[in-house]
Amino acid sequence: MIRSIVAVNTWFENACEGAGHALEVLARAVRFLTLVPKKTDAIVAQTFKAVFGSLVIVFLTSLFSGMILALQSGIELMKFNQESSIGFLVPAAMFREMGPVMTAIALAGLIGSTYAAEIGTMKVSEELDALEVMSVDPVYFLVMPRLIALSSAAVALTLTADLIGIVGGSFVGKAYLNVDFSTYFRNAERAIEVKDIYGGLLKAFVFGVTITTIACSQGMRAEHGAQGVGTATMRTVVYSFIYILMFGYLISWALY
Repeated sequence: MIRSIVAVNTWFENACEGAGHALEVLARAVRFLTLVPKKTDAIVAQTFKAVFGSLVIVFLTSLFSGMILALQSGIELMKFNQESSIGFLVPAAMFREMGPVMTAIALAGLIGSTYAAEIGTMKVSEELDALEVMSVDPVYFLVMPRLIALSSAAVALTLTADLIGIVGGSFVGKAYLNVDFSTYFRNAERAIEVKDIYGGLLKAFVFGVTITTIACSQGMRAEHGAQGVGTATMRTVVYSFIYILMFGYLISWALY
């Protein structure tokens, strides 16, 4: 019993310490935003890496998400002769939730894990200590460019994913549900509101900031060599998935 209490207490202390460190890293990165012009090359390079390193996966996941959503909802709507209503359902779902979430999950698995592994390797090989010896803040040098790059890439990729998912749903509607493209896109235009668009892009931005903060924080806290780097990478992916779903719900609740 006592061992269980001690274990829970230790876990809680570590969780609080990790959350505090992540928030500190985020605050320091935000403070360095005034120095963005000095890191333009690094930001562009990281943005290019984030966008084109995950574009194929985002394309495939969003395409099949829209197709599956159209097919499954269309099958049920056919029972009521309302299959044309997929033009309302698919675009709204993609802009509000599916697009941002699927994009963020892809970015967490591909880019977030890469950030954690890169910075974690630098941490265990004492490269971060070397930066501090040279009076270079690791947060300014490593975290701030990645924060801007991934949050921007998340917004751009989410908008792309929304459009791809909607187009994929239209093909399913035409091929399997006999819903004309004109009817589908006319209903889509009627269903989508401005709040759906900016709400989804807000989620994407928050997800990008969250993934970067978790990844960089975990990498900077890595220890015990290669095993520690692997642990930091695993935690980055798991924690990112949890917070993506959590923040997705909270933002939806606040908006709607």
